[in-house]
Amino acid sequence: MTQLISRTIARFNSLLNALQLKRVFAVALVGFVLLTTNVDPGKNDQPLPANLRDRINQNDADRPKTTGQWNREAREVEGNPGERFKRIGKETGEAFKEFGTGYAKGAEKTANDVRRGADRAARDLVD
Repeated sequence: MTQLISRTIARFNSLLNALQLKRVFAVALVGFVLLTTNVDPGKNDQPLPANLRDRINQNDADRPKTTGQWNREAREVEGNPGERFKRIGKETGEAFKEFGTGYAKGAEKTANDVRRGADRAARDLVD
């Protein structure tokens, strides 16, 4: 009887090794994750160039935003280094101003998130 159980277990183990259960399990897990992931196809139906163009033109800065705009501006002031430096200084100031507003918004959002988390932790301690 012991030999029969031993042989059955050995055959079962060899069958599992033949099927390479680890690989089958990995493929099944990846398939499950891909099939259950919620992807909104309507959200991504806008072509990338148009979406990118909208994002580029979103801010109100006068400085050039694309390579073509930079090259056009460089051709406009090609023989006048003083004007070029003046524009570079103005555009650098605008870029730092834009960066500063984004930084302030991010810091404010982080502070609000931390405050909400602290409030939630305090309520949990009281309860």
